[in-house]
Amino acid sequence: MRKSYRIKKEAEFQDVFEHGQSVANRNFVIYQLKRDQPHFRVGISVGKKVGHTAVMRNQVKRYIRQSLLELKPRIDPQADFSSSPANRLRD
Repeated sequence: MRKSYRIKKEAEFQDVFEHGQSVANRNFVIYQLKRDQPHFRVGISVGKKVGHTAVMRNQVKRYIRQSLLELKPRIDPQADFSSSPANRLRD
């Protein structure tokens, strides 16, 4: 996934968290915020409870990014997303 598809700045993450709609299940919490832009952007936040090592956290992020690439045609292009995996993903 190209860097233009990623949310990197803390202020942008906070904007999605504070003003976006959230959906949750056992594995993820996903926030969505509609914006006027040419393509969607994603911010992935993986805490230390999910993986105690950086290697494990980065692996979870890679899995999420790959899933998003496969779902890209079905994702609303005018939205920002923030994804936070739950603790159960480490198993």
